[in-house]
Amino acid sequence: MSEPADASGVVGRFDRVERAVHWVNALLFVTLILTGAILYIQPLMALIGRRRLIEDIHVYAGLALPIPVIVALAGSWGRALRADLSRLNRWTADDGAWLRLTTSERAARRRARERLVMGKFNAGQKLNAAFVAGAGLVMLGTGAILRWYRPFPLDWRAGATFVHNWLALALFVVIVGHIGMALSDRDALGSMLTGRVDRRWALRHAPGWIVELDAARLSRRGDAPRRVE
Repeated sequence: MSEPADASGVVGRFDRVERAVHWVNALLFVTLILTGAILYIQPLMALIGRRRLIEDIHVYAGLALPIPVIVALAGSWGRALRADLSRLNRWTADDGAWLRLTTSERAARRRARERLVMGKFNAGQKLNAAFVAGAGLVMLGTGAILRWYRPFPLDWRAGATFVHNWLALALFVVIVGHIGMALSDRDALGSMLTGRVDRRWALRHAPGWIVELDAARLSRRGDAPRRVE
């Protein structure tokens, strides 16, 4: 679970359960992208062959995608994940301001966003999570229609094919962007590997989250919270 900074100036950002869910789902997404590309691009399919095996891997990787999240949320071990899902669904005025700055010039946007009091996740991360979760459910439904097509009318199958293919492309673009953003921020990427992040990074990118953590720590001690500088 997230925790206040220790003596070395680091703070817990993601616990083991959250990191395990992230990396298992990342592996499943990569599997889906690779097998989907092989099924869709005929030269790749001709090179690799074994279409039925590739289809089976694609289908069962898709069916497995919700399982890590469900298992993680099922017990007391998912307390931190449940808290973070609540944060992802909580929007503030600063989140709206963060989004409105998207079209601003880069330097001005950076300066303006530094004055916002963001929580653990910024508005871009919240939008990304909402899109991936919603798109994943639609992909699961349309994929089931394509695999077990007999009960469904032809127009359903045609619509499912269209939605599945184009939404897969949109997800690919979003995931590539997510990977690019992670690689550009070593501290954020490191927190998904080790679970911890430098307090100075957190104060710069998520000051509202640090206030939340410090208030919780001081509340446990019975002290009054102090404003984070």
